[in-house]
Amino acid sequence: MQFVFDLDGTLCFHGRPVSSSLLACLAELVACGHEVTFASARPIRDMLPVLERPFHHYPMVGGNGAMTSRDGKLISIASFPEDVQAALLKLLAQHSASCLYDSDWDYAYDGPDEHPILRQVDEHRLATRRAVIELGSLVKILVLDADAKDELAAELTKLPVVVHRHHHEDVIDISPKGIHKWSALRKLGFIEGQFVAVGNDANDITMFQASGHAIMIGEHPLLAPYADETVALGERCEDELIAKLKSLGERL
Repeated sequence: MQFVFDLDGTLCFHGRPVSSSLLACLAELVACGHEVTFASARPIRDMLPVLERPFHHYPMVGGNGAMTSRDGKLISIASFPEDVQAALLKLLAQHSASCLYDSDWDYAYDGPDEHPILRQVDEHRLATRRAVIELGSLVKILVLDADAKDELAAELTKLPVVVHRHHHEDVIDISPKGIHKWSALRKLGFIEGQFVAVGNDANDITMFQASGHAIMIGEHPLLAPYADETVALGERCEDELIAKLKSLGERL
């Protein structure tokens, strides 16, 4: 059986690495013949610091589906078409937006130096921070702040892009049209109805819809209709998730 896990808010919290107990559980699933895949809003570059090195070769989906890797190598990248990228940059400039821009590996950032998102960007210094114009093609844009942010979010939905509004972090996530976690999982050979998905946010909806079994961490009103079971946040969250995964691993 294939298991696919979101990272932030699912396996790790507040930018801290995935715990050794959870990693041991995932390694046990693999030892029993299952496959473990990570699917995150983070670009793959920023997924590596929260995982121990032996897990860097596991299949990964980064940037909400904009990139995939296997055995530590990028195997697919989806970027904004040139005309769409130009329209996005123009709209963001009109709203004086501060953003994190990701290419396939390098990035640009024009937000404040004290913003907490910077603690999660290129922690291992694997990439180069560049000007947006130097990046070429973009695969993902994270809007941190902007003038009239609600108006900007509404205008973004008129463009051929995928927009996720994360209200608890007050950010807007923008990906190329047709790009989401399930579209990337298909590139990795996943078959609808034949995998277990674990996540916590609206960007996990497509993989929950396609999964055979879905576990939601915490509560999210948009994701809840597609969850088969829930693990409540709190002191017992990690222990309960490990117990569920072990039970599923044995049963499947």
